[in-house]
Amino acid sequence: MSKPLTEQELHNLAMNHVGNDLEKRGFEFIAINSKLKKHPQFVCIDKTNQYFFVIVRAVILPENPNNYDVIWMESFKKHAREKDAKVLYAGVGLGNPNGEELPIYLNEEYLIEYNGIQVLETNLN
Repeated sequence: MSKPLTEQELHNLAMNHVGNDLEKRGFEFIAINSKLKKHPQFVCIDKTNQYFFVIVRAVILPENPNNYDVIWMESFKKHAREKDAKVLYAGVGLGNPNGEELPIYLNEEYLIEYNGIQVLETNLN
């Protein structure tokens, strides 16, 4: 019988997709944190040595992966400003192709909704 993925395993799956995207975009990884609810998941630098804090959020479809907690994000942006880092957000929606009420199983096909990385403005208004 197939084993449903845990919340941590779903998070790791989302992180793998985002990490591959960051790598293709030329980012260099400084630190990676895959623990749930520990932020940021990736600390990267670009070719100009600009630091980026990357937040990865995995959700179960049909929930919209592009939505995030705006109030929490403001406190995180403050932290990024203090460290002279930019904030990137990557929402990843995951689902079972046989029905949204079904779990995602280990080593089986799954649906993914990933619209890429969003740059979140950290400047104060």
